[in-house]
Amino acid sequence: MTAAMHLAPVDLSALPPYVLALKERIAYLPEAQVERVLRAFLIGAQAHAGQERKSGEPYITHPVAVAGILAELGLDAETIIAAILHDTLEDTELSREALAEEFGEVVAELVDGVTKLDKMRFGSRQEADAESFRKMLLAMARDIRVILIKLADRLHNMRTLGAKDAGSRRRIARETLEIFAPIAQRLGMNKFKAELQDLGFRALYPDRYRVISERIRAAIGNRREAMGKIETALAARLASDHLAAHVVGRIKSPWSIYSKMHGEHKSFTQLMDVYGFRVVVDSAMSCYMALGMVHALYKPVDRRFKDFIAIPKANGYQSLHTVLLGPFGAPIEVQIRTAEMDSVAERGVAAHWAYKTDSGPANSAQARAREWLSSLVDSSANTVSSSEFIENVKIDLFPDEVYLFTPRGHILSLPRNATALDFAYAVHTDVGDHAVAARVDKKLLPLRTKLESGQLVEIITAPSAVPNPAWLEVVVTGKARTAIRQYLKHLQHEDAVDFGHRMLDRALDAQGSSLDGIPPAVLDRFLETSKLKRLEELLSDIALGNRMPDVVASQLLASRGKKAGKLPVSQHAHEKIRITGAERGVLSFANCCHPLPGDDIVGYLSSGKGIVVHREECPNVIELRKSPERCVAIEWDRNVQGDYHAELRIEVINRPGVLATVAAAIAAADSNIENVEYVERDSAAATLLFAMEVKSRKHLADVIRRVRRTGVVSGAYRYPL
Repeated sequence: MTAAMHLAPVDLSALPPYVLALKERIAYLPEAQVERVLRAFLIGAQAHAGQERKSGEPYITHPVAVAGILAELGLDAETIIAAILHDTLEDTELSREALAEEFGEVVAELVDGVTKLDKMRFGSRQEADAESFRKMLLAMARDIRVILIKLADRLHNMRTLGAKDAGSRRRIARETLEIFAPIAQRLGMNKFKAELQDLGFRALYPDRYRVISERIRAAIGNRREAMGKIETALAARLASDHLAAHVVGRIKSPWSIYSKMHGEHKSFTQLMDVYGFRVVVDSAMSCYMALGMVHALYKPVDRRFKDFIAIPKANGYQSLHTVLLGPFGAPIEVQIRTAEMDSVAERGVAAHWAYKTDSGPANSAQARAREWLSSLVDSSANTVSSSEFIENVKIDLFPDEVYLFTPRGHILSLPRNATALDFAYAVHTDVGDHAVAARVDKKLLPLRTKLESGQLVEIITAPSAVPNPAWLEVVVTGKARTAIRQYLKHLQHEDAVDFGHRMLDRALDAQGSSLDGIPPAVLDRFLETSKLKRLEELLSDIALGNRMPDVVASQLLASRGKKAGKLPVSQHAHEKIRITGAERGVLSFANCCHPLPGDDIVGYLSSGKGIVVHREECPNVIELRKSPERCVAIEWDRNVQGDYHAELRIEVINRPGVLATVAAAIAAADSNIENVEYVERDSAAATLLFAMEVKSRKHLADVIRRVRRTGVVSGAYRYPL
């Protein structure tokens, strides 16, 4: 293949028509760069020789078409060359070194960035796809042109999807709608986004697409005259004040109509009963002048004006949005922007392409894209699982944002439905980790409060505050979710190491030894044999039930050359391990018996889960004791912490208000009700099952006493008994 890298000057007469068409599209490039692009075609054609697409065309037609899509955006020669060669590393014998030698390191890096990882290394296609996607996004963080090539590749694949089988079409279409179209939107590339969405919609739901498309065509036909009159009136009003402007009507796409019908529960008529127009002027000042003029022509709708020029969207989009009451009784949506803003709105990071590695990005869309990408790099570094990383990326691809102010006047954009806790993590991970409350517009509010655009948010922190698992239910941003999970994993590891240490020490005690009595050389040899890097990994494995402490103790003593059980047994060997309840990373509490502080308890080592705590009298314990090596002798510490799940079965007289009476009695005992359901019910009596949180067995007894005093209860007892 290296012979292909030293070709004679390109013979234009030998080039196929689709390459000559590409040559016309890249006429904006210097002649020498055009020559490099044509050489890339010859090398790519030779590399892909004999390969065909599903449609039967030579494979090279696909990368050339991808290059053509990028040429329409006016991209540089390196990007066009990389697009032509983007499948060579994955599907041909061409090497990365050969690419770098002929076209430079930049092209080789771009091609490598869009090349999938070898599926043979992974257990499933999903895992391979997830890791390949992570690789692509990290390459995109180094050079944003990687994602431009990938989006153009996906766009051409979607345009030619018909050759694929039905299952592949649905899978590719779903991936396009869930990931690639939102990425295009996040990068401000609305033209790409719109076509990807409509092609994805048509492939995934062909019948729905057809019905909605036909109704859109019919609706446009019926209102063409009305739209023409409004457009003429807007243009005339702007011209009368000597403001140069271009006015054009906007039509909603089938996907836009469908997603709003589905998500906002609106009818087709409601969504189409809106006239949309775009006004393009020459400067930002002219945008505001045009706004005044259209408001003078038609009355504006209250609270429907948005200024995305002063506060751009997260993807760099800028425009003024207003809604007017039109002459036909229907609302008119008007977007007002400059020609440059219009270009950025359509092309996003690819607008006015002038790629600069040292002097910074070329426009605001690129600047904001870089910020997003740097946050993805941080998220990837803290996320072990590729599928979890993709989940976080999807969360961050929300199309709608809220814009919030810090006390210093900085603006942060967050996804819709973001909470004060999301805001805290957006400011800094340390602020999020130690957040306790928020001051929103000077009002003290809890961290779960959902925020709205324009609010001033201040986070109150405390050094003692730390994340807890319930926070994962509160946040919507990928950054917050990753940071909380990272902290909880670290906490679980610390808990597991501490607990595993106590369990192994106890097992060694029972055999007349201790962990300190095992020579370091013996311990190191055991860890190496077990394929563990550190003692902490061994201790964590024990606590999580992956290794039995008694077995490990025996193996360590055997490695030391001592026979287990021959040494004097320590007086601590039969002591139970005490738990405070704070070891939630290692401990879980059985749903079959709901143990509470004060109960006699036993632990059972469940592989991967750690210790599952049961009450001694739990019926399942008889079965568990058949595996004595997995049973752990534990008891409650005096300083027990936290709330514990309990269930109360209550038999009541069936009459109005009885449920409220019982619930009030439970609340009066400082217990939080999680759920209530009717187990049995007839005209005279009913049986209720309350799920609640209590601090101990004593606390539950107090709840039962209060419930029995209500006078509406014929029986109340802990469930299960």
